[in-house]
Amino acid sequence: MSSQPMKAGTAALSLAALGVVYGDIGTSPLYALKEVFGNAHHPVPITPDNVLGILSLIFWSLIVVVSIKYVAFVMRADNKGEGGIMALMALVLRGAEGKRYAPWLMLLGLFGTALFYGDGVITPAISVLSAVEGLEIATPLLKPYVIPATILVLAVLFACQYKGTAKVGALFGPVMILWFSTLGLLGIINIVQQPHVLTALNPLYAVSFMAANTTLGFLALGAVFLALTGAETLYADMGHFGRKPVQLAWFGLVLPALTLNYFGQGALILHDPATIKNPFYLLAPEWALYPMVALATAATVIASQAVISGVYSITQQAIQLGYCPRMEVRHTSGDAQGQVYMPGINWLLFLAVVGLVLGFGSSTSIAAAYGIAVSMTMIITTILAFIVVRSLWRWHWLASALVLGVFLVVDLAFFSANIVKIHDGGWFPLTFGFGILLLMTTWKRGRSLLHSRLLADAMPLEDFVRNISGSSVQTIPGTAVFMTQNLSAVPHALTHSLKHYKALHEKIVLLTVAAVDEPVVPDGRRLEVARIDDRFYTITVRYGFMDQPDLPHALSLCDASVLAFDMMDTSFFLGRETLIPRLGSEMALWREKLFVAMFRNAGSAAAYFCCRRIAWWSWVCRW
Repeated sequence: MSSQPMKAGTAALSLAALGVVYGDIGTSPLYALKEVFGNAHHPVPITPDNVLGILSLIFWSLIVVVSIKYVAFVMRADNKGEGGIMALMALVLRGAEGKRYAPWLMLLGLFGTALFYGDGVITPAISVLSAVEGLEIATPLLKPYVIPATILVLAVLFACQYKGTAKVGALFGPVMILWFSTLGLLGIINIVQQPHVLTALNPLYAVSFMAANTTLGFLALGAVFLALTGAETLYADMGHFGRKPVQLAWFGLVLPALTLNYFGQGALILHDPATIKNPFYLLAPEWALYPMVALATAATVIASQAVISGVYSITQQAIQLGYCPRMEVRHTSGDAQGQVYMPGINWLLFLAVVGLVLGFGSSTSIAAAYGIAVSMTMIITTILAFIVVRSLWRWHWLASALVLGVFLVVDLAFFSANIVKIHDGGWFPLTFGFGILLLMTTWKRGRSLLHSRLLADAMPLEDFVRNISGSSVQTIPGTAVFMTQNLSAVPHALTHSLKHYKALHEKIVLLTVAAVDEPVVPDGRRLEVARIDDRFYTITVRYGFMDQPDLPHALSLCDASVLAFDMMDTSFFLGRETLIPRLGSEMALWREKLFVAMFRNAGSAAAYFCCRRIAWWSWVCRW
């Protein structure tokens, strides 16, 4: 095979990655440098040494955190091609299986996942708001319309989500090429006016700045970190494009464009310190201001789209792994498996984003909330990566500690600098993240307790089959599929069905759905069928955390010589419990009530498993 098609495919994927992967970090120049020197709480004085020091900090932070840690190192820790903190958590649990600290690692990974939801709220708010704020630079008369215009853009963005990224994805790459090219061009135009800013490429300027401004330099790291937000997206979206296209897009266009733009903003500030009110938009000539606002708005919409899609994806994974109640999931593409739309999540996210915009009122205020969640997620990623390199890659402990230790020191420095933002808004992503973590752990624990109680009341399957084989129970034609969590016990739905109908189907299948710690399970390993006797069978259906369950399709894969399915003659049965909280159980009463509320509002199992013909049997479980 010629390498030419492969090169063309890599180039196309790199183009697509520009919009989906780099939208978040690519819009950071809108606000990052402004927050360093224009922050109302602890602004860095605008002097040549300080400007060069900050530019050097930003550049080498991009090199160490993004280029080395994520692009060159963390992206190697893929779970069969998929990335992201849930994929990493699955790898870690595989390597730490049986270890006493495994539950704590799982909790750590869940907290990192919960923090991603906070990022999913903040990113659309700060990105779109910072872009629309360019209208204020055009004329102060438009200032009262900034918030309404931002909400309007966000409303259109969330209203269009049902169409899926496949419909607008073709525009993402070209728009982002124009965006990054414009970033680089504007930077070059201003660097030419102050070429000595390029000396900030020397890391000694960053070291000198931190040495001369110990306290102020430490506080400035919280704003410098804004240039790195979006780095986690590189890893999370790796599965959509592959490692090489993501790396090619970073080193080939994104990193050079970001560097030129930041250095151009630095040159502009040195030339005229008054431009710190919005150095990004003032890079452009006056005639280009309105086109820049339009382009920036488009870029921030793309960045927001990527994060919103990521929230859908991670919610679907959480449902698969049992940390979230079932919700309606709509596939928006017949070709791309990961493109989904979740109406409930979409509008809850929209309300949270609008509430954030109205509550904080400006990108500067939201910037105080931005960073602490991402920096904590980066620390969690580093800790989990250490377990992977030790347990799965078999690195020597010294090499593991040296490499991961450097990353951890950098992560802790940024996190420590962001802690001071808690009072000014950093409390929001932490509170939001802890809330999501509470919901996920409550659901997981509640389902486990419910399963244990149902199992305690269930009859062993072997005894039931033996008793039925010698009885005169009437047989009706067709196949009955009883969905259960335990194949060794009789599902309550089966006993209630027998009691009600006084009959059993010709074929009875006990089916359980198992989630595995890999992204996608191939059809060849989807089913495991076991025959008990001429009437009873058990089936285990395996799904990865990126799979969309479709039981009729899975059963169609059954070997006809073992068990043939006619979907028009097959009915699905699933028990539906009515839970009643009670005192003295294994969970606190308030948490029991929370679980019961989540349980009652969970989505339809029939819709989630794509089962159209399903019968429900209800009973009360005194929780």
